[in-house]
Amino acid sequence: MKIAIFSDCYLDNSGGIVSSINAQKYALEQNGHEVAIFTTAYPKTEKELKKLAKDKIFVVPSCKYLIRGATPVSRRPKLVEAWLMKAHPELKDYGIFYVHYEAGCSIAGLRLGKSYKIPTVQVMHGREDMGVSTIIPKGFRTLVAVLLNWLHSRYLPHPVIIKKDTYLADTIAKAKMWTMMINHANFADYVIVPSRHFAKKLVHYGMKKPSLILPNGYPDTNYPPSPPVKSLNSGDPLKIIWHSRLSHEKRLMPFLEALSKVSGNYRLDIYGDGPDRKKATRFVRSHHLNVIFHGATPFKTVQQKIQNSHLDILASYNFDNYPMTLVEAEACGVPVFICDPDLKEVIPDGGYVLSKSESPADMAKALNDLISHPDRINKMSEAMLKHRHETLISARIKPLIEFFESIPRPK
Repeated sequence: MKIAIFSDCYLDNSGGIVSSINAQKYALEQNGHEVAIFTTAYPKTEKELKKLAKDKIFVVPSCKYLIRGATPVSRRPKLVEAWLMKAHPELKDYGIFYVHYEAGCSIAGLRLGKSYKIPTVQVMHGREDMGVSTIIPKGFRTLVAVLLNWLHSRYLPHPVIIKKDTYLADTIAKAKMWTMMINHANFADYVIVPSRHFAKKLVHYGMKKPSLILPNGYPDTNYPPSPPVKSLNSGDPLKIIWHSRLSHEKRLMPFLEALSKVSGNYRLDIYGDGPDRKKATRFVRSHHLNVIFHGATPFKTVQQKIQNSHLDILASYNFDNYPMTLVEAEACGVPVFICDPDLKEVIPDGGYVLSKSESPADMAKALNDLISHPDRINKMSEAMLKHRHETLISARIKPLIEFFESIPRPK
């Protein structure tokens, strides 16, 4: 089977979507399938482009200076679509167009799939409604959401219109982003969603296409061989690790505020970078917290540090769907701390601490309770290790291949 992946979030980027694509590409190729990736990127030399092409990774026309956060932005979808037709005529012979994200390159992939009558499968990775609400400054959220929604509707039809409500679309900006997400999903022939709780929300707002729930998987090549059961002795510091993006949507600042209310012994190591780095550093200094910032770090090093920790942190709320942070913790046998009850779906029973709410006060209360009962670390670690084999991409790729093979080619 020949599979073309289209994503606006891949090269010159990091995070869960990139990790998911890499793991799936490798696993699909190991199963004998041919995979090519078409994505945006910062400007590359001819030498760099040739090297990428050897791995069947191709850069679509991208804006030279315009970026969205840390993500390169594609040129207009119709321009990308025309370039794909001219530069890669072999795409007509592919069996599946596998699309990630909802921006220009992804839109071009969906449109081209319709033109070539090749089945399109869209992965709905994230909550764009919460992205706009947490990343964009308050006074600009509605404007940005309206603009993004309008631009999206120029290339994909918007028969479904989501109006402001009291559920998830409680602002005009969120309603506009749900409108974009639902119509994007419905333009594809099939949809993949990483979690059941996100799939329910998409169906609630009008997603109609056949879908598959497919959790993100851990690459076999990086799989920790035999991580030990974690244990914490009374009086020893609780070794906590953070290796998510240092950003507003991941809620690093509320977690640091929670730490400022923790009375027990702890140490937090933060790996990675993001827009909240400077703000977080100032807060740590002013509150004299036992926190160390390590910055961007190779994943092999981070993986070893995860294995040496007692507790992994994901403080996001009503944002993440099946985050790789939690998959990586489970693969290493490390208990996790969450404050979003939806994320219980991602973690084995008995492997997590769930705070009563997302407030810093409740997070601090949960952490203090854990420090007072260090024996819980051992039990939670055992629960994670018991199920960690389920995270392997080699196991999770089988339903994806079966799903692809069951799809008839459009007539």
